[in-house]
This record gives sequence, structure tokens and C-alpha cells, in this order.
Amino acid sequence: MSATQATTGVGSSKAPKTVWTIDPSHSGASFTVRHMFTKVRGRFTELSGTIETEGDNLTDGQVSVQINADTIDTNDAQRDSHLRTNDFFGTGEHPTITFRSTSVTPRGDNEFVVHGDLTIRGVTRPVALEAAYEGGGKTPFGTEVASWTARTELDRKDFDLTWNAPLEAGGFLVGDDVKVELDIEAVKQS
Repeated sequence: MSATQATTGVGSSKAPKTVWTIDPSHSGASFTVRHMFTKVRGRFTELSGTIETEGDNLTDGQVSVQINADTIDTNDAQRDSHLRTNDFFGTGEHPTITFRSTSVTPRGDNEFVVHGDLTIRGVTRPVALEAAYEGGGKTPFGTEVASWTARTELDRKDFDLTWNAPLEAGGFLVGDDVKVELDIEAVKQS
């Protein structure tokens, strides 16, 4: 089975499961949020998970991603320390951000909507990720890999991330809308 077949959503749901393990060294989770009058971009440097397909059918599969919230990096150590506190992620009590799919809906060639449950800071909400298969094949070392991208937009208050500070000019220090992007490369397990 080729990586393309494993992600197109075509085929029998009675086929054996194929498991793809996320390669953390070739994958990333990033976000963008308004800060005062500009945008701040950040990322989490540790993530793991699996993508399971039923044979060559992603629509009958399962996606599971775990992100180490303590690895947040916005290129500002003081801000990152504040984001780890109970004002935001509370990483001491809630060290992991998780996503587990509930269904996958095809949306054209190599595009999908992955519905699932996202848990941040102990709060679980349904989200939909706009996902795309980006390609796959064998590496020079003989390993079969496949790549996907996914994005969504969240209201941080839905996950009890409510800390803010008013600005003298009006408005607030931190915006509510957060754009999230995932870049995933996964290795096929034998």
C-alpha cells in the first residue's frame, strides 16, 4: 500500500489497520494570537501521536496527538514562563494538550475535515481541523512516511484560558482568537 492510498479515503473499511507514528523531529504544532497591536507566533517543541487507517481508508481511521504544554516557545522566556502558570496553561497540573479524532470527512482530493475532542488545561471541547495530505513515500533509509497539515481557529476562553489585561488605549493585551497549525510527518509501523 502506498502512502497516497493510505490517506485518500478510498477503499474498504474491512482492511487491516495501518498505524503511522508521528515523527517528532519532522513535525510541529504552532499558533498565532494577537498581542496588543500585533501578532505573536509560538510553538510547542514536543509532540507525539498516531494516525491509524483501516487499510487504505483514512475516513475509518483514528488520529491521536499529544503535545507537551511545558515546551511552549514564543521566543520570549519571560512570556513563556507566564504561559506555563495557572494564568494560562497551568502546565504543573495539566502537562499535556491532547486531540483525539471522532470522525474524518473527505473534502475533495487529499483534503479532509478531522472532527475530534481537544483537551487543554483539563477542558475538552469538540473542534474541526481542516487537514490535507501533503505526500509520502520511502525515505533514502527505506522508511515509509506520510505527511499531513491541519489548521483550526479556537477561542482560548473556551478552554478557560481567560487571563488578560486592559490596555490604556482600549481593548486587551491578548486576543481571544488563536490560529493553530500542525505539520505532521508520520512513519508507517510494520
